Amino acid sequence: MAVEFRILGPVDVRLDGEPIPLGPRQQAILAVLLVEPNRLVSRDQLLERVWGEKVPSRPANAVQTQLTLLRRALAAVPDVAITWQSTGYRLGVDEAAIDLHRFRALAEAARTSPVEAAARLWEDALGLWRGEPFVGIEAPWFGKVRANLLAEQQAALLDRTDVLLSLGRQDAALPALTVQAQHHPLDERLAAQLMLALHQAGRTADALRHYEQVRARLVEDLGADPSAPLRELHQRLLGTSAPAPATAAGPTVPRQLPAAPASFTGRERELAALTRILDDTSDAGGPVVISATSGTGGIGKTWLTLYWAHQQRGRFPDGQLFVDLRGFSPEGRPMAPEIAVRGFLDALGVPDTQIPTSLDAQTALWRSLLVGRRMLIVLDNAADTRQVRPLLPGGTSNTVFVNSRDHLTGLLSSHGAHRLDLDILSPTEAADLLRTRLGPARLGAEPDAVRELLALCGGFPLALSIVAGQALTHPDFPLATLAAELRESSLIALDDDDPAASLPSVLSWSYAALSAEQARVFGLLGIAPGPDIALDAATCLISLPPQRTRTILRALVGASLLREDVPGRYSMHDLVRAYARETAGAEATEALRRLADFYLLTAYAGEIAINPARPRITLPRPADGVAPLALEGIDAVMTWFTAEYQNLCALHQDIAARDWYAQTWQLSWALGTFRTRTGRLHDEVAFWRTSLAAVMRLDDPAVEALARQLLGNACARVELFGEAIDLLSESALMAAAIGDVLTEAFSERGLGRALGVQERMTEALAHNRHALELFERIGNPAWIASELNNVGWVAAHLGDYEYAKSCCEKALEMTRRHRPDDVSITGLVLDSLGYIAGSMGRHRESVAYYEQARAQFALNDDTYFDAETLDHLGYPYRALGEFDKAREAWKAALRLYREHERYTDVHRIQDLLDNLDQD
Repeated sequence: MAVEFRILGPVDVRLDGEPIPLGPRQQAILAVLLVEPNRLVSRDQLLERVWGEKVPSRPANAVQTQLTLLRRALAAVPDVAITWQSTGYRLGVDEAAIDLHRFRALAEAARTSPVEAAARLWEDALGLWRGEPFVGIEAPWFGKVRANLLAEQQAALLDRTDVLLSLGRQDAALPALTVQAQHHPLDERLAAQLMLALHQAGRTADALRHYEQVRARLVEDLGADPSAPLRELHQRLLGTSAPAPATAAGPTVPRQLPAAPASFTGRERELAALTRILDDTSDAGGPVVISATSGTGGIGKTWLTLYWAHQQRGRFPDGQLFVDLRGFSPEGRPMAPEIAVRGFLDALGVPDTQIPTSLDAQTALWRSLLVGRRMLIVLDNAADTRQVRPLLPGGTSNTVFVNSRDHLTGLLSSHGAHRLDLDILSPTEAADLLRTRLGPARLGAEPDAVRELLALCGGFPLALSIVAGQALTHPDFPLATLAAELRESSLIALDDDDPAASLPSVLSWSYAALSAEQARVFGLLGIAPGPDIALDAATCLISLPPQRTRTILRALVGASLLREDVPGRYSMHDLVRAYARETAGAEATEALRRLADFYLLTAYAGEIAINPARPRITLPRPADGVAPLALEGIDAVMTWFTAEYQNLCALHQDIAARDWYAQTWQLSWALGTFRTRTGRLHDEVAFWRTSLAAVMRLDDPAVEALARQLLGNACARVELFGEAIDLLSESALMAAAIGDVLTEAFSERGLGRALGVQERMTEALAHNRHALELFERIGNPAWIASELNNVGWVAAHLGDYEYAKSCCEKALEMTRRHRPDDVSITGLVLDSLGYIAGSMGRHRESVAYYEQARAQFALNDDTYFDAETLDHLGYPYRALGEFDKAREAWKAALRLYREHERYTDVHRIQDLLDNLDQD
């Protein structure tokens, strides 16, 4: 069965010549998918393109309903399927079955074929048109696409006319030329074709008359004279009465675009943004469009440019110019602007004898030639704004596309350039790239290896392309082998004999353009652990004044070697970081020590600020010049911990691997309260397991007892009770043996809590009372108050409510007298009093205590204990018959327990919610 999809006219589908009935919405959705076959179109894009501003009340249902009807209509069509894939819909179809894509393929072939064959190909291509595309569909998106396609048709008609005139078939060309000239009176290429056709037909007087009409219209509408090529044709016609030879063509139409990438995938958002820029400026009749696309080497700037340029080629009937300015290349020297301008003048057919010698004069000629034309000029791989500025055309009808690793801020400020920063591919786009290159069967055979390759390449297009190329070169190699090589050797695995296809080579060209100071900073940034680095941390790492550091970081951002997605925070792609790390040199270890000291000192100061009752530890003297960041207030401390948490985790792994034993356990200590209050409980266990291993290399019993105690507490919070009790018991024994009363007391407290959670209340009470005795021996009021609360809590669970209440009230009084700023202890005591009041049947009093406790925890953003208080709060509300409030409290507790991965509590609360009776 033969299928035809037709959109170059009314939208329809024909199977063996017979139309398949479709409703208006199904036609519109099908047309959207046919314009971009075998590519993802999101649901939001479908809604915007098909419904425009008339969005249905239930948009997702509307799209799904129409797609169901469309799939049903196409069910009998072979080898065609509409599928949902992750983020959108894809029409799987042979593009040769779609008239638009068949037209484009024929046009491409015609432009590269000998004239006799080209004439036949143009006839076939233009014969596919049946009127305006998408007839009857009036949504705004279709209007813009229709205009683009009609521009492609016009460009094809002009190219076909060139072929006919070169074959001496002016009689066949003249009727259409006459009509087109009426519709496009300022198109100088069309004017030249009509003049030449009239002249070849023996109507030179009519040709000269048409020239005068065009010249007058250009002066009146644009204030410009005809271009040099059109004036030259006019002069030739004035000097001859015989038909001009076939070589006497009109203005030269250059088509310099390199071939579009065959396996281009993704970049839907960027492609749409570029087209939107072109649409908006075209509609406004505004100035030259300059799209300055910046991004790291290998990120895919040129591929995106060429793919988009080929898509939009029909909108530039007067030609496309392309030049690689070699701003970042193996040659190491950017192309001089005069060389690029001279190449453009040659491409426009300007004779050597008419090209001026000075750059200013060449630039003036170049700009005058482009007035009134509609051309695309692609300036690829630009070094900086100075190189680009002489190449910008005058007038309002041309589009310039500039690619550079530099951010080209001069173009943005002085020429109104439209900025497009190119980032890595999304996970879906990266997977699509490999699937397109290697095929779904090979990827499906090794899903684990594919996942690892995608993770290691990190969405970097050049890296993915190199991996795909290696896989294609070795079709018998398992993908797991490539993944292992990339995992073990990183950049070495992405090297290649061809510098343009080697990631290290591409990055080296950017590196070579840096100053010595910038290169030093770039290398040191490569060793900084974590996904990003703040300005203050970078200042410490590189040991320069803050303002100088900021200046250099901005230069690296401008060179697209660094990103600043959040003001004041800088990041690198992992593969760029790997290259930077190789350039760091002998200073790297010293710099990392400065950074580690900065993070440790700041984290330690933050820990003391948010948990002032915690016993202090002693830090070693930091590197010279390193001081903690000054953070004012608890909110500032918590914000810093949150922003830096991933960096601190990465730093902990790094210094542990370097056997920096003291800093390893001290950093774990400094993060303890933040992790507990924000529910990062499993991280706490992992950190202390690593830290205990480091501590055991120090041969310091006091520190080892402390590490065992803190790991034991962490294990208890994630319900690893057996391990917790063993560790806490060992800690208590070690501390007692060396006379460390403080660590022994905290270990006994930890044992009481771990046993209490397991409802071994009698044992728990014994450990809590022992801890209380030890704290009273030390004499610290905050610790005594905290342990009085623990004793009261356990006693209440044993049913001794009066004793429990007296303990907790005494704890509250001591806390308010001695540590009024310690909101955590105050909140815990209030929570205990709430439990005691509820157990004694005083439910309204219980609710009041719990709400006061929650207010205290909110002051510290303490979600760990807030979850427990919300859990407790549901019970008195249920007892009071206020089921909606009980449900609200338990749902909030459930959410926090899930965030903290406290799964026993999750299941218990879910059971309470399932059984909550509102009757």
